[in-house]
Amino acid sequence: MSQPKIFISRLIPSLGLTLLNEHFQPDTWSNEMPPTREKLFEKTKGIEGLLCTLTEKVDADLMDSIGPQLKVISSMSVGVDHIDVSAATQRGIPVGNTPGVLTDATADQAFALLLAAARRIPEAERFVRAGKWVTWSPSLLLGADLAGATLGIVGFGRIGQAVAKRAQGFDMRVLYHSPNAKPAYGATSVDLDTLLKESDFVSIHVPLTERTKQLVNADFLSKMKPNAILVNTARGGVLDQSALYEALRSNRIQAAALDVTDPEPLPMESPLLSLENCIIVPHLGSASKKTRDMMSLLAAKNLVAGLRGERLPHCVNPQVYG
Repeated sequence: MSQPKIFISRLIPSLGLTLLNEHFQPDTWSNEMPPTREKLFEKTKGIEGLLCTLTEKVDADLMDSIGPQLKVISSMSVGVDHIDVSAATQRGIPVGNTPGVLTDATADQAFALLLAAARRIPEAERFVRAGKWVTWSPSLLLGADLAGATLGIVGFGRIGQAVAKRAQGFDMRVLYHSPNAKPAYGATSVDLDTLLKESDFVSIHVPLTERTKQLVNADFLSKMKPNAILVNTARGGVLDQSALYEALRSNRIQAAALDVTDPEPLPMESPLLSLENCIIVPHLGSASKKTRDMMSLLAAKNLVAGLRGERLPHCVNPQVYG
């Protein structure tokens, strides 16, 4: 029996790649930059299994170009906003993701950004490297305290709850806004307006959907405290970056720290990059070796199951199984 044709759109960590190489002979895109749209169509023609990442747009046109023999789409990510899941479901194609394993790493990243913004760490580091540190000063680069402050978490799923757990160690009061989420780690459920009005820090943890697109807009930001700090480790599309720039430039809010932007990478001409009170890092939420290894393994296991006609261990559209 011939091997199924598989395409892996990026060079994933060895743990997942080793599993796939044990069972199949996948075609792996090994360039540093992701395949262009044209190249993606070319490389996926006639495949039965696709393992992708968030840098590839997997829509109905691509699925139709691949052909009706496509059995499974597996993404090395939790979010699947880069995949037209509805189109896959209509075609009977299960879509896999990698939940759970990146919860702690992403929560750590959110808290690292929160601390960095609160204590102005990147700004202080630039200050030293620029040769401006000439003496200790009582009023030099004063930041915000976490102890006793209120943290508002928008989206209280696995990652939001993990952030709340970490906040306990800083004696923070935690509020959350999330439909149908149950209280955990001493957090209190409130409506969004109350959360924005009372929070010293606001951390975003919602998936990108039509409902959450540009959820953080001018109106959202206008309801935050003037000394509040915004952290986004969710998706760039959840945030209106123009509105954030105006809020930061006018000191409507104190600071922001972004792990994600729209687009990615953020163009160098973006006005956000001109602001001292805006930290931007290149989508590193899950970027620990252990976490990325486990993500690659889950993605590989989803792909193997799909190619064997078995139920995916982690399927975002289980309705395809009837």
